[in-house]
Amino acid sequence: QVQLLESGGGLVQTGGSLRLSCAASGRTISYYPMAWFRQAPGKEREFVAGFNWRGESTNYADSVKGRFTMSGDDVKNTVYLQMNSLKPEDTAVYYCATTYPRTITPWGANDMTYWGKGTLVAVSS
Repeated sequence: QVQLLESGGGLVQTGGSLRLSCAASGRTISYYPMAWFRQAPGKEREFVAGFNWRGESTNYADSVKGRFTMSGDDVKNTVYLQMNSLKPEDTAVYYCATTYPRTITPWGANDMTYWGKGTLVAVSS
């Protein structure tokens, strides 16, 4: 059974940084699409970053390019989202997600099969 567990969220001031973690069990992150999504209050869940397999370059939403970096640790079977230069509009619940092996483009929430429970990121102005 696939399980994803996010951690690392919290409250941070504008311009600050956070690193989110997503520990995966039941599958190896290297061989499956892995992604981060976020959902702000009253808004739809949106794509943040993702890769179709670990050897592929990571895709990013335009709103986070240059500020967020997604990476993975094969030994820990964990993916990370390093978030720098945070803005109030980055405030949301951040979710880790995965699905079956395939090439996803463009990325959408409906493309994903398994989800973590999310971790809250709040950026104060």
